[in-house]
Amino acid sequence: MRKLLTVCLGNYCRSPLAQVALTRRGGTAVTVRSAGLIGNWKDQPANPSMINAARRLGLDLTHHRGQQITLEDLDWADDVLAMDAAVLGTLRAIDGGHNTHKLRLYLPGRDVPDPMSQDQNTFNDCAVVIEAGTALHVGQRRS
Repeated sequence: MRKLLTVCLGNYCRSPLAQVALTRRGGTAVTVRSAGLIGNWKDQPANPSMINAARRLGLDLTHHRGQQITLEDLDWADDVLAMDAAVLGTLRAIDGGHNTHKLRLYLPGRDVPDPMSQDQNTFNDCAVVIEAGTALHVGQRRS
């Protein structure tokens, strides 16, 4: 079973959505966790606008509670998927070179724009981009 870790700034919008989308697509072939670089939303639910965007895609984010990244998370994962280049750079600094081969952007060569403080349509668009990106990391759903 492949272990994927999705990471964004706060584990409040993008990485939680990626976690549930990858889990749905990968089924029993993957275990997916998500985390954020900062702990502002630790133990808090996902952003309400992202919960709504997820619902539109048939995904449920209501059980999510924010987590802050740890070195143990990086060691656990087979692949660490950063939502943008700034997050990737910080992950490289935190990791200190131990897991560099695992660290990559969620979308190769491109950021998933942070929808924070934007309107619902921006969250919806972000969710669609993240959901479409699941095909890059896991095959068709296997339950």
